[in-house]
Formats: sequence, structure tokens, C-alpha cells
Amino acid sequence: MKYRNLGKAGVKVSSLCLGAMTFGEADATSFMHNVGSDEGTSHAVLDRALAAGINFIDTADVYGQDGLSERVLGRWFTARGTRDKTVLATKFRFTMGEGANRTGASRYRIIKCCEDSLRRLQTDRIDLYQIHMQDITVPEQETLRALDDLVRAGKVLYTGCSNYAAYRLGDSLWTAKTEHLASFVTLQAQYSLIARDIEREHLPLCREHGLGLLPWSPLAGGFLSGKFERGKSAATGTRLGEKERLARYDVERNWTILDAVRAVAAEHDTSPAAVSLAWLLARPAVSSVIFGARTVAQLDANLAAADLDLTSDQLAALDTASAYDVGYPYAFIAATQARW
Repeated sequence: MKYRNLGKAGVKVSSLCLGAMTFGEADATSFMHNVGSDEGTSHAVLDRALAAGINFIDTADVYGQDGLSERVLGRWFTARGTRDKTVLATKFRFTMGEGANRTGASRYRIIKCCEDSLRRLQTDRIDLYQIHMQDITVPEQETLRALDDLVRAGKVLYTGCSNYAAYRLGDSLWTAKTEHLASFVTLQAQYSLIARDIEREHLPLCREHGLGLLPWSPLAGGFLSGKFERGKSAATGTRLGEKERLARYDVERNWTILDAVRAVAAEHDTSPAAVSLAWLLARPAVSSVIFGARTVAQLDANLAAADLDLTSDQLAALDTASAYDVGYPYAFIAATQARW
């Protein structure tokens, strides 16, 4: 396992981050129903990940009903004594509980969410506390001030954001700088060979300001695992097992990308999943790639990415296969620079 700085922060994290979204058997009220792991399996995955050198775990209060994923993690920390061996990341923002303040990023709610997560996780601190999505109904200064207070209190060590528009992230970084508040050190965003949209503005912004990029859904919901074939139904019990979910990926560009991934995997005698993760690890500003594993076998298959070095030719082939329309003004800028 290799380790990298968490953005501009001094703490070191494994290049692969174990996502805990599927930990715990969620009931029918949860969006994770039928795709989770029971607690025993979740703890076995965590044991194996730690033994393999993964020291970075990402979860959120909204994963599973009533903070199920956090509670599963908390019991693992207590049973195994592993809290100080891990860098723990969790998130707040989405709906938890009832009432007018059941969602959002107000000071009132951030403090409550943090205390609730600390209790569920059975810990005295959150190493990386992330806002799960921007909240345009709350001034960014209020959100940042509340997070800064938690940092000063020692309950949070670093802060990050997820699913932010680039303009909002730029405004947040400027506000933190001018108001002398704790600033985000990471951006967690959807990023994969299939979804490269953040390369337009977010990636340059992260590089300019030293934010560590934490890609989520690096396998595009499992599509890049190589389990799926053109014209065939997805297997049941998978994230893409429902016909309408697979249909979102059933376009020629995505199959072309998967063909290129499979070709590179064959050259390394490894899995398409490992190649897809390794491509992300070679991208600028990436601190760690978040992947999920419902079983120890899935975990072991993905671990191969940590030591997989793709050649420049292979990276170029994957870049070409996954090329996308950058749109205006980026295409205009590129063409103008090349001509003038």
C-alpha cells in the first residue's frame, strides 16, 4: 500500500480508501436496501482492509437508516481497538430524523450532526468532517464558522466538502482565507473513466489550492468492474441489477471505455476494476480513491490497484477511449491557444 498526503494537510492516508456505504443490512426504508453487508461481513472486510494497509475509511450519517454504517463502524472500533489506526472520514448535510431542521448545513444542525456521529462512531474526534453537498439556503460563512468551531474544540481535525459546484467551492476557499477560518482540504466528487466532468473546473481548482481529490463511484456503480456485457441483463444482487440502472450506462461510449479497460487489464493479468482504480490514482490532485466492498473477495480484487502502475501508452489509450466533449469555453480556449 502507498500513502499520500490528504491534500495540503500533513496527515498521510492510503491511496485506496474503504467506503463504508454498504456496511450493515439496511431495511426497505433505506436507499441501500438489498445491497448492504451484514455486520459480521462488514467487520471482516474492515479487518482485511486494515491488514492490507488501508488506513482511510469514509462513511456518512445518512448511510443506512439511523446512521447504520456509522454504528457498525463504531462497534468495530470498540471491539478491535482500531480507532487510532485509522483516518476516519464522515459526512453531514442530508436528511436525518424529523422536523424543520432535519437537513441542511446551518450552524444549529452541523453541531448536532457532529455530536450524533461522534456518539454512533464511539469516538472523541472525526478526522475528516465533510459537508455532503453544498447548501445554498445557508451562507457559506455560517457553515465554515461552525466547522471552524468544531476544529478549535478538537472534535474535528480537518474539513472537506463533497458535491460542490466549482463556483461555490472557490467562494468557500476565499471566505475561509479572508475570515481566517479552517479551510477545506479535500473535495469528494464523482470521478471515473466514464464521469470526467470535474476535469473542466474542479480539478484545476483543486490543483491550484492544494485540495486533495477523493473520487467516489470510481467504478461507475460497478459498470467498470467488467461484470457486464453488451446486450445482456445485469446480474441480480448488484448495484446495476435493476434494468433501469444499467440502461443509464448502456451507450456506445461506455462500452468503448470498458473494452479499453479490459484490454489493459489483460496486459497486466489483472481485473478491469483494478485498472479503472489505477487510472484514477494516476490523475493529478487525487489523494485517495474511495471504493466499496461488500465482501472480502471484492476487497481483495480491488486491492490490486494499489500497486498497479500503468504505462504512459496505457494511460493515453484509456484517456482516448474516455474522451468527452469539454464544451464551451474550454474547447474554444484550447482551440484558440493552439492556433494563436
